[in-house]
Amino acid sequence: MQRKVVITGMGIWSCLGKTLDEVRRSLYAGKSGIGIEPARTEYGYRSALTGMVERPALKGVIDRRLRVGLSEEAEYAFMASGEAFRNAGMDDAYLLKNEVGIIFGNDSSAKPVIEAANIMAEKHDSALLGSGLIFQSMNSTVNMNMSTIFHLRGINFTVSAACASGSHSIGLGYMLIKQGLQEVVLCGGAQETNYYSMATFDALNAFSVRMDEPTKASRPFDRDRDGLIPSGGAAALVLESYEHAVARGATILAEVCGYGFSSNGGGISQPSDDGSVIAMTRALDDAGVTADEIDYINAHATSTQQGDMFEAIALDRMFAGKHALISSTKSMTGHECWMAGASEIVYSVLMMQHNFVAPNINLEHPDEHAARLNLTARTVDTEVNTVLSNSFGFGGTNSALVIRKTAR
Repeated sequence: MQRKVVITGMGIWSCLGKTLDEVRRSLYAGKSGIGIEPARTEYGYRSALTGMVERPALKGVIDRRLRVGLSEEAEYAFMASGEAFRNAGMDDAYLLKNEVGIIFGNDSSAKPVIEAANIMAEKHDSALLGSGLIFQSMNSTVNMNMSTIFHLRGINFTVSAACASGSHSIGLGYMLIKQGLQEVVLCGGAQETNYYSMATFDALNAFSVRMDEPTKASRPFDRDRDGLIPSGGAAALVLESYEHAVARGATILAEVCGYGFSSNGGGISQPSDDGSVIAMTRALDDAGVTADEIDYINAHATSTQQGDMFEAIALDRMFAGKHALISSTKSMTGHECWMAGASEIVYSVLMMQHNFVAPNINLEHPDEHAARLNLTARTVDTEVNTVLSNSFGFGGTNSALVIRKTAR
């Protein structure tokens, strides 16, 4: 018999805030976390727009021996994971005595790779690289560091699936627990925000250049959008079996009840409404719910012309005439990339807990494909019981998750 999977802890470190409460307030207020980083244009970017994510001060918080192996995104993940474990009521003693797994989404670690290459190009001496850069530069940097710091001894691997990485990590953790292979798994996503990491995206003309109005630059589904805004940070969720959560007296925040996936099988950067529909349909079927039962859809929409268009077509195919409200929180955060699929589950659970739907800000003129969608450009106070969250990425990888307020 397959088991129910619940969320008992959450943590977040993003441009909307550094705690769950800060982020909740930003979501409700429709507050943008996007700003200008002049160093980007100095480096050669077309766009200096980015999500403004504060680097955590970890000196005195964790031992220097552990700090040297932390990449930027692993620092963010440390802060989010610590909050998630505290939120779940899991202290060091619990983590030492119980097997906990970790699956994190991360698909780059550019800064330490470039720093190492620069040292080698200038000094031609690998002895000058030190020991920390190898642990910072691997895609698995988050998993290896978090498993070491928090003494995690269960499943341990990284999901590299472009902008669906964080969502797939939750889906895979959900499947392992559902099948009885793990009791508790820390799932999440992390994204570096340094300017080294996103130059190749800028080269594709993917970024908005609306630099005179940073907070209005991210415009998912709006006809006047001109590109996405890179962002990042980390989000972490403690997933566990319902029985295990009840046995230890944990507070259940939500249930993960559906996971759907697909691959477009087309152009490497080409979105697909068919692929999106397949992933969403699988998630709904897995959850045993219909389109009529979805109260809110957290859209993937990143504020690009093609991506938003194909998702709008897919959403219209499945949810035309349904009551579900739709918004893209990327209108406030920008595109949190490898982190986004996890952070948007955190955002959605916060909406569930506090009975509101966050707005799709900057939506002034929905384009022709989004015009029929039930999009909200303002905060709506309403009960939210069941949520569908979409995440799509380069290479045609698609992930959809269904969560609900209470375990059935």
